[in-house]
Amino acid sequence: MGANSSSISELCSNEYLRQLAGPDSISDNDPFWNQLLSFSFEPPQESSDYRLLEEATHQICKAMAHNNLNSGNFGALVSVFLKRASELKLSTLCENNLFTWQTYNALFIVRCLCKFFMENMAEENVLRQFNSQQQPRMPHGEVVEKGEKSEVLIDELLNALVEIIVDVPIMDTTYNIILEAMNSLLILASVQIFKARPTAKSTLFKYLMQGKCSIHSCLLVKTLLQYYINQESFPALEQTSGQGGTLVASLGHAVASGLWSVFTLGYGNKAPPDEKSKQQPLLANKSLLLLLILGNHCTSDKELHNPYRQALFSFRDVHDESATSSPTEAFAFFKIEYSRLFATLCKTLKDDQTTLLLYLLIHQNVQLKSFILSRADLDTIVLPILQVLHDSREHNSHHIYMALIVLLILSEDDFFNRTAHETKVTNITWYSERHISEISLGGLFVLVLIQTIQFNLTRMRISLNVSNHAVSRTSTSTLTAWQL
Repeated sequence: MGANSSSISELCSNEYLRQLAGPDSISDNDPFWNQLLSFSFEPPQESSDYRLLEEATHQICKAMAHNNLNSGNFGALVSVFLKRASELKLSTLCENNLFTWQTYNALFIVRCLCKFFMENMAEENVLRQFNSQQQPRMPHGEVVEKGEKSEVLIDELLNALVEIIVDVPIMDTTYNIILEAMNSLLILASVQIFKARPTAKSTLFKYLMQGKCSIHSCLLVKTLLQYYINQESFPALEQTSGQGGTLVASLGHAVASGLWSVFTLGYGNKAPPDEKSKQQPLLANKSLLLLLILGNHCTSDKELHNPYRQALFSFRDVHDESATSSPTEAFAFFKIEYSRLFATLCKTLKDDQTTLLLYLLIHQNVQLKSFILSRADLDTIVLPILQVLHDSREHNSHHIYMALIVLLILSEDDFFNRTAHETKVTNITWYSERHISEISLGGLFVLVLIQTIQFNLTRMRISLNVSNHAVSRTSTSTLTAWQL
């Protein structure tokens, strides 16, 4: 790394990386940082390339973990990134692409080191890496305590990552660094993967829930939802630039998929993440994962309030003029366009994380649930869920179970049941058992649920009570009875 382009094979012998990981301290004002961060890198395109990257940098990361306890170079690197991050929005508006590129490079190195720390150390030892800094002195010579400084540093890092997501405008030149900020938050939130204990007892999660970044919780949830709704694809710049590219995607997939596996009790989608990333918008996918991680941890501890979960369950429709947040309310809420969110949910229900988001919203967000149940085009959201159940052999048990829960919640509403039997659907191409030219949505609902019960009598991986309850709530029509 440095002023020249770097390849994976050159990293282990790179003089700048070896100096960074060495025993000698480097001040955060040293010209060394400009040299280190002025690198371009040919990004790995596949998971095998990423494994090579980890192997090539393993000794560098190991040396950093050992020497940083005395040199404090990791803390200096984080401080360099924080200085640049504070000016990132202005540099973006001024179209200073070089500054943005170097800031991205700094964050990339920080995240790679954090990933190594998380995978190989207990959380307490990870925090020691932040603690191990050169002791700064006050103007009159007093030494600032390391513990106090480190707490400020980790809090400032989390806050800077959140501010990049919520403040930096999305453009071709900023897509990478916004995605990198999300990946970095996912890395820091991966502590539960390697330490099986409640996240409410995690110092990192306490900073996420109560630290400086929590001030932006409402705006962060809104921004992540907007990125999910927009489904923006990776910019064309990624195909030709040597300044990041799909390196962002491949490096974040391992931890993101690991978090998802923990979150779904090991039943998450087992498809190779690199293959999925080629077909799906990366920023939207990472936004959804980060939203679910932030919203579903620290939910039961009364002393550790989760502001992200509260924001997710209280947002209103942008067209709802009666919904206004006042200073007397216990919490603020934001507005978002329900119709666009509904359309995106319908298009992406083939993914288990989207089904989980839908479940959370209709279970806890009363306004959005009412909006969905009041729609005349209920088939647009019911048909994708029924297709997931019909193709249950292609989906994991977690996904099937969540789809059934969603249908059960919807079928508790009388208007939904009535509308389902009044709505006619045609040309159900995915229902391969027999040709159905026309059938009521309620009739198809029952057909698919009974098929699901039959399939799971042999599979026995999920509770059949959910299917039975959903069937009992949807009375069969004459046509359905004839089909059965």
